[in-house]
Amino acid sequence: MPPMTVPILRKALHEVPASRAIAPFLLPFLHTQQRAASILSSLSDNQSAYKKRIRRGRGPASGKGKTAGRGYNGQKQKGKVPRGFNGGQTTLEVSKGLRGFTNVFSVDMIPLNVNKLQAWVDQGRIDASKPITIKELGESRCVNNVKDGVKLLARGSEEIRDPLNVIVSRASASAIKAIEKAGGTVTTRFYTPFAIQRILKGRTDPINSLSSQPIEGQEPTRSAFMPRLPDPTSRKDLEYYRDPAHRGYLSYQVAEGESPSLFWKAKAMRDSNKRRTAGKGKSAADNRIW
Repeated sequence: MPPMTVPILRKALHEVPASRAIAPFLLPFLHTQQRAASILSSLSDNQSAYKKRIRRGRGPASGKGKTAGRGYNGQKQKGKVPRGFNGGQTTLEVSKGLRGFTNVFSVDMIPLNVNKLQAWVDQGRIDASKPITIKELGESRCVNNVKDGVKLLARGSEEIRDPLNVIVSRASASAIKAIEKAGGTVTTRFYTPFAIQRILKGRTDPINSLSSQPIEGQEPTRSAFMPRLPDPTSRKDLEYYRDPAHRGYLSYQVAEGESPSLFWKAKAMRDSNKRRTAGKGKSAADNRIW
């Protein structure tokens, strides 16, 4: 065993004059751990730190001899085979591969025809005197499993008799014409799947949001906190609900003669801008000194 050095150092420290004494903060470093030299003979890495290489074709005792784990004969025994190789004929990836693509912008709208809506009103399952929203449609089981919204369609439009005030996600032009011919109204507004879940549970107002058209003399009163409806943020949704032809709830933001598009301007707007700029150029030319 190596000599014990710490007691010798301690004794030497007492004999050193005060002027040459070691600083107190260095004393803890002198008390080092003591080990015997025999530990060097038992040093080893963690178990399974190194994996032994498999020696193939070195006799039957190794378990990987003779055929070296490749089996008897065949293409895979003699060499490598590309992935998907089908013996030389057309691979399955080509002959029976995937076709088409998944449209991430598609929406799953539940269709609702006006004849079914009129039938629910005739049976007394829906009150025609109140606005018909997704909440009333879901509670009456007129539509099921609503995901992205409800689209109103015009099948059986000749059966409409009552004036209905319908608020849905989307509506066809024929359905809008049939409802308005009977004296009703159609309003399309934006919903998200999460908002629809909350509406069906009665935790969110199914009509009003921050961008809804304000009504004079009517302010939304809430007895308790209720999360508000979200408004569209994408250009595609904004242009759809700004279009008066779709009876969008944001159509009040579009002035007369203005296009619902956020990019393209109507011809009347372009002509007025040209006249405005032409007048500015003419007045600027008149104010020139030379």
